[in-house]
Amino acid sequence: MDPDLCSAKGCQAPATWQLLWNNPKLHTPERRKIWLACDEHRGSLSDFLTARQFLKDVQPHSSSDE
Repeated sequence: MDPDLCSAKGCQAPATWQLLWNNPKLHTPERRKIWLACDEHRGSLSDFLTARQFLKDVQPHSSSDE
């Protein structure tokens, strides 16, 4: 099985983090969407979501192939 990949555009690196977020204009408060991130893109994806006040949590990601 292939590893889960980073959500950054064009990135093919395995994901090591999951960024839990929601858009309060679209989602109920308890709803969590997930973007996956590699170590390199964790900061830039977190910054993007934080700037929009969407980021709720960042957690380590265990790939589905483990």
